[in-house]
Amino acid sequence: MSHDFSHRSTGGSADASSPRLVVAGLGYVGLPLAVRAAEAGYAVTGVDTDAYRVKSAAAGDSYIEDIGGARLRAAVDSGRLRTTDDYATAGTLDIGVITVPTPLRGGSPDLRYVEAAGRGLAPLLRPGALVVLESTSYPGTTEEVLLPVLEEGSGLSAGAGFHLGYSPERIDPGNPRWTLENTPKLVSGIDAASLAAVEEFYGHLVERTVPVSGPRTAELTKLLENTFRQVNIALINELALCARPLGVDIWEAVEAAATKPYGFMPFRPGPGVGGHCLPVDPAYLSWDVERQLGHDVRFISLAGEVNDRMPGHVVERVAAGLRERGKELSGARVLVLGLAYKKNTGDLRESPAVTVCALLRESGARLRAVDPYADPRALDSDTVRVPLTEEEVRAADAVLVLTDHDTFDYALVARCASYVFDARDRCPGPRTERL
Repeated sequence: MSHDFSHRSTGGSADASSPRLVVAGLGYVGLPLAVRAAEAGYAVTGVDTDAYRVKSAAAGDSYIEDIGGARLRAAVDSGRLRTTDDYATAGTLDIGVITVPTPLRGGSPDLRYVEAAGRGLAPLLRPGALVVLESTSYPGTTEEVLLPVLEEGSGLSAGAGFHLGYSPERIDPGNPRWTLENTPKLVSGIDAASLAAVEEFYGHLVERTVPVSGPRTAELTKLLENTFRQVNIALINELALCARPLGVDIWEAVEAAATKPYGFMPFRPGPGVGGHCLPVDPAYLSWDVERQLGHDVRFISLAGEVNDRMPGHVVERVAAGLRERGKELSGARVLVLGLAYKKNTGDLRESPAVTVCALLRESGARLRAVDPYADPRALDSDTVRVPLTEEEVRAADAVLVLTDHDTFDYALVARCASYVFDARDRCPGPRTERL
């Protein structure tokens, strides 16, 4: 039951012969996928429960940094991309892709969004259709959680009636070098025919696909990628806590080690880790190993503990820096540069900067924040957002660099601030203290 997409063009509006794709979830993963598929000739329906996303995307107003407004508008104007909050309006589908969140709830995976997307897609399936899960989860999710939901709702059998696979997202928000199109795409299927269908679909969207033996391997690979980063960032963060009392510059040490042409990959310290992936994905692996094997993956647990304590360490260092200057954190005016978890994006999910801000407020600091990317709808009501000006910098008792957006005028900060605490090594100056 292989799909024949040889008729696909890259121009013109969708017609009856265009493969029908439904993308469940229009966030950082789903919207770029929907736009790219529309460009490749699919008739795409994007479904999201967030009315703001549905309305904005339909108007060609992009809320994702990696998708420019002109590119989104072109996809919408072509007639190949439309959005809705109701699966029933999508009609039948040839391909469905699930890109919904998979958060933790009480330390356990919360797969309600995946199950809801499966229930929404199931009635739209026709014989020979393909469903792909991209959302991150533990090994077995595709076959143990999604498959029965699709079978029950469609009346079809996975494999014989429809194809099913897993292809983990590899979206790095704000990365201009590695995009959806040129990042190798892992693909898997529950059987050989499903794998062929998944590989054929993504082969029209990306430069290279990488097939693996099955969904469980692909699911574990995604967790491995992010656990690798979590553990190594934790190692550098822990060394950063030790290096300063030992009289060593951790930043210099990392750069020196990076000159070794083999056996070392540079990771740099920071105020913690954020985004959906690093704080969450390793916990999925720990949960699944504990559930199935009764084994504690200690590296993962320790890495989480180290990274989780970094926001508190930042606040302690700022309080100490202010005391050295004859001031207390309580009542101090603090200007925070950056709220997103990653530079040049507005993504606030699990951002350590947001945690630092909460701890500063609890300590009595008068907080003001600068972030040109963050969506005001996502900020709490206590966050006073201001532009980065000389007046704001001079008025602050402390300036904190928490997210190193390239748009910030670090020279202005270094010149005008009375005290800078730099958690990202971006603002050198005589009054700057680095993490």
